[in-house]
Amino acid sequence: MKKSLLPLAIGGFGIGMTEFVMMGILPDIASALRISIPVAGHLISAYALGVVLGAPLLVGIAGNYPPKKILLGLMAIFTFCNILSAFAPNYETMMITRLLSGLPHGAFFGVGAVVASRLAGKGKEAQAISMMFAGLTIANIIGVPLGTYIGHTMSWRITFVVIAAVGLITMFCIQKLLPVMPVVGESNLRKDLKLFTHVEPWLILGITAIGTGGLFAWFSYIAPLLTEVAHFSSDQITWILVLAGLGMAVGNLIAGRMADFISPIKATALFLLLMVICLLLVYAVAPFKVPLLIMTFITGAIAFSLGAPIQILMIRASNGSEMLASSVSQAGFNIGNALGAYLGGIPIAAGLGYSSPQLVGAMLAFTGFVLAMMAYFRQKSVVNYELAPGN
Repeated sequence: MKKSLLPLAIGGFGIGMTEFVMMGILPDIASALRISIPVAGHLISAYALGVVLGAPLLVGIAGNYPPKKILLGLMAIFTFCNILSAFAPNYETMMITRLLSGLPHGAFFGVGAVVASRLAGKGKEAQAISMMFAGLTIANIIGVPLGTYIGHTMSWRITFVVIAAVGLITMFCIQKLLPVMPVVGESNLRKDLKLFTHVEPWLILGITAIGTGGLFAWFSYIAPLLTEVAHFSSDQITWILVLAGLGMAVGNLIAGRMADFISPIKATALFLLLMVICLLLVYAVAPFKVPLLIMTFITGAIAFSLGAPIQILMIRASNGSEMLASSVSQAGFNIGNALGAYLGGIPIAAGLGYSSPQLVGAMLAFTGFVLAMMAYFRQKSVVNYELAPGN
């Protein structure tokens, strides 16, 4: 990894920790705040809503500043808001702090993806972006299990203090290691919003928001799935989350290379179809410990293979509005987060059990696959038209 990519990876680690640790400590927060697990799941949706709102808003406000300054400001917001989450006294306050914590998420990854692609060698953009997302996967190997362990054995509030400390470390590394990069062109939100007058960005956003909902329908309720259906003890959840994180790290590394090799849209469609199969298998083997552990690793690998190819797709469709497009792509991931957590909770609340979100997730992933195939054939028809004689 290039040294200049390290601050992006550390920032990804912190963001991944604050987003995904909620799945591991959801029962602890529900108990402490005296709410049900499905209601606690709304805290996941609140964070995702913050990402959706913050991505275009913060990039629009800060677009004329150099990327290094933007990333420093976003990490400052991230750090402060996670401290607020640590001291939230009740459910209502926690909802607000989680919403605020999500604001810098999409903008950080959006700006970071553009920075990573500029730092990369030609033809290795997806691999460079996957290095930033590697921080997100390492968070699921180390940060999320550690945060879950702290939440179970000490206090979930300490977990958020640790996340804030990661934010401070990220700010230091950005200042010391990230090169100063000039603003490319002048940001104009009205001009940038013309991005959405084209069909392709909407298709990619739909793929992201709906397709990745399958991941979040599975992962949002992984703790009760493991304890209530497979009958693992709560002490074992930490190590199972490490297994899921290892799968995510492997999938992320494979995805960056595959997206550069076979094309981002083909990689996206392939991984979404594989996700459908994985989630159906998780549903089938949920009561059986060993098969469920195997599928936890595989599903993590497939689910996290989507990040780099989708990010490259959106950057290439940006029509000169790279930062906004890349940030909106992150908003799409978190619409998927909110959608998966919300829709996955409906069958649980209806009494259908903690395996039922897998079926919801499979339907969402399949819809994303259909949209990806639409985008593929559309791209193919455009290329054929441009290559036709007289064009």
